Amino acid sequence: MTSAGSSQGEGPDVPDPSRMRASDAERERVAEALREAVAEGRLDMEEFEERLDAALRARTHAQLEPLVRDLPVPAGTTGALSVPERREEWDGRIGGTPTSRVAVAIMGGFQRKGTWTAPRRFTAFTLMGGGEIDLREARFEGRETVIRCFAFMGGVQVIVPPEVETHVGGVGIMGGFDQSGEGDGDPDAPRVTVTGLAVFGGVGVERKLRKADARRLKAERRKLKAEHKELQRAERRERREERQERRTDPGTGPAGPVSLEKDLPRSDRPQD
Repeated sequence: MTSAGSSQGEGPDVPDPSRMRASDAERERVAEALREAVAEGRLDMEEFEERLDAALRARTHAQLEPLVRDLPVPAGTTGALSVPERREEWDGRIGGTPTSRVAVAIMGGFQRKGTWTAPRRFTAFTLMGGGEIDLREARFEGRETVIRCFAFMGGVQVIVPPEVETHVGGVGIMGGFDQSGEGDGDPDAPRVTVTGLAVFGGVGVERKLRKADARRLKAERRKLKAEHKELQRAERRERREERQERRTDPGTGPAGPVSLEKDLPRSDRPQD
């Protein structure tokens, strides 16, 4: 029975490699391949910036692979990432005592950002005011976080890192909840649900890179632009040197052999 089942191709499910989560090392290898491509003239600066930005935001191998599919990339650029490595990234950010559970802004504002600890249930209330809840550097009390936003003639902005699974609900009355920040994330990362009520107000949810990733992207762009300018200067110097060599060669030039009649005395020049 077992032998027959094996011959029919039955067996344990094999994970799809393209759905595996990408590591920081894999994203950096793709970024290095992109840097090599722009240095070799395979990509222009605009294409490089677009692909590098996508590489830093990529969460899975399926998102990384198209960025280098048409480029020569060393083997192993998008190698598999083990489950323990994926879990280790988030295990250090889950657990601890919440920094706060409630935020209120009445004709004013509030912020929760940086390395604060978000509770399992957080309530934000704004009345003719605004608030910002930034989870990019935050720790989490648990893997499930619910943020309840009540915005009356005001607003609340929620910022989440790209690897956090995010769901947006809530009710808007002459107002609304922006669902553009919804998306899947790392299965080992926390899950964030944004809900509540907006009356003459709004709740926005935005997915943004961590500040360190954004700074790295900016530094990469500056570095590549500087290298590109230096390459252009080197090419211009080379062209100037070639033109100088042609001018100093007495027998040849862009227009062919140089006439020496102008160097003869007028009396010795041939007469027509």
